[in-house]
Amino acid sequence: MKRWFLMLVVALSLTGCGYNDFQRLDEQSKSAWSEVLNQYQRRADLVPNIVATVKGEANFEQETLTKVVEARAKATSMQVTPETLNNPEAFAKFQQAQGELSGALSRLMVTVERYPDLKANQGFRDLRVQLEGTENRITVARNRYIQTVQEYNVLARSFPTNLTGMVFGYKPKANFTVQNETQISTPPQVDFGTKK
Repeated sequence: MKRWFLMLVVALSLTGCGYNDFQRLDEQSKSAWSEVLNQYQRRADLVPNIVATVKGEANFEQETLTKVVEARAKATSMQVTPETLNNPEAFAKFQQAQGELSGALSRLMVTVERYPDLKANQGFRDLRVQLEGTENRITVARNRYIQTVQEYNVLARSFPTNLTGMVFGYKPKANFTVQNETQISTPPQVDFGTKK
């Protein structure tokens, strides 16, 4: 009888400690991260087709294409595991590589504006629409990941669940950050010139 009572007390105390919540939120964050990776892979798979289509334009700037190809190679060469989520340095490197690919693709799309034949190419237009859709999917997947990490981190830092986190090694997870945070927090300078 005492043994049964002790097991009941232990079970009831564990329900309020947040252990199951840690399990649930950890799995949700891993699932959300998998979707982010899935969308990054979708984007990486589009890049060779975009580059091949753009190469067909005789005078297209080779440097722009080279930067896209190099950024894709760097972004896809990184091995990402669930442990990456708990390693702030590896997570930051991965984010930086993906950011470089985003930047290279943005510059490519801006450069394309100077080539009317390329803009009129139906194959390129289709790829551009797919890329834009993929960028939107990446944003949605990243937002979902950010939300699940936020819930997890609140649990990891709140009392009394933070005690459970310490006992079982559940540390707050790294989240997406902006590489140039100070630059984007500075308001742009607008100069309309002087009136005459």
